[in-house]
Amino acid sequence: MKQEISTANTKSAHLLSQGIVSNGLIFVSGQVHCDADLKLVGDTTAEKIDQIMKNISSVLEAGGATLNDIIKVVIYVTDMSLMPDLNEAYPTYFKKPYPVREAVCVQALPLGASIEISVIATKPE
Repeated sequence: MKQEISTANTKSAHLLSQGIVSNGLIFVSGQVHCDADLKLVGDTTAEKIDQIMKNISSVLEAGGATLNDIIKVVIYVTDMSLMPDLNEAYPTYFKKPYPVREAVCVQALPLGASIEISVIATKPE
């Protein structure tokens, strides 16, 4: 059984669920560095990551979880030169043990974003 998660704090430009709860896991759709009006925000990589993590937090909260419940992260970037700055900001949102992670370089992202992150989290009992 799956249950949709939705929050007004985060919107999507596409037809998709913001999040799904299924079998004790929460799957959060890829989030870019945009506000609730779908306007890209952030000049620096750290600012962009902060907005993305706020968006992810909002969806997780609506599903009854927090960033500490994340077990897997997938990061998409349009330029691998963003990775050193991303690697500096990224761990500040997590406690050890850190979630498993993969980073993928892509040609383009929604809304012209340079970073997108999707996550899988456990749903606390």
